[in-house]
Amino acid sequence: MTKKAAAAVGTSLAPKIIQLAPDATSSLIGHTLNRAILGVGPLPGAAAAGDTALRKHGTVDKAINALIRKHVAYATTEGFATNLGGLITAVATIPANVVGLAVIECRMIASIAHLRGYDLDDPRVRDAMLLIMLGESTVDSKVAKKKLPATPMAVATAPVHDPTLDHIVASEVAAEMLTRVAGKRLASTIGKRTPIIGGFVGAGVDGWDTYQIGRYARRELLPRTSR
Repeated sequence: MTKKAAAAVGTSLAPKIIQLAPDATSSLIGHTLNRAILGVGPLPGAAAAGDTALRKHGTVDKAINALIRKHVAYATTEGFATNLGGLITAVATIPANVVGLAVIECRMIASIAHLRGYDLDDPRVRDAMLLIMLGESTVDSKVAKKKLPATPMAVATAPVHDPTLDHIVASEVAAEMLTRVAGKRLASTIGKRTPIIGGFVGAGVDGWDTYQIGRYARRELLPRTSR
């Protein structure tokens, strides 16, 4: 199998999974966001993480930069662990990588949103945070094609919440996460075949993606209150 063919795995697999269980995938993304905001395992909630970073670094901008660095480190570690088995265990670890990466990125975005003055319980803000997970180029493309109504900032500050947007956004995010992990990571792993190298490839891909998402959140979520 070529790297091009492997990349197509994620692109073709994601929409099929979404079509088979749209409610399940949407619920999974919503639950993942909720756990990321409230805290999961040893990680405290997003607001607490943001406040801790602010106390340590003194300004919102410095705190946000520190949060991005920390979550890139989390994603790198997670990407290495779930890719360590190489091609042999790639299919089995894809679900764990999807959920793990989603929690890390959701928590990072939510922490940034909190520091910028957004209410993490507001459904408009939650939809905006999920939109950010799609990445800037994907959001811009889907908005231009009218597959999404607006940018994350516009959604977060909309006059009213559109409940129909919840399912649309969650489905788009689920498809994107599956495409990203099953496509890019499998393509890289198949090209390497060696388990340890596969771990380093996975770490690099997940770390870079998280860095890009963090930068997008920092640019998109403009301050709502002064701190």
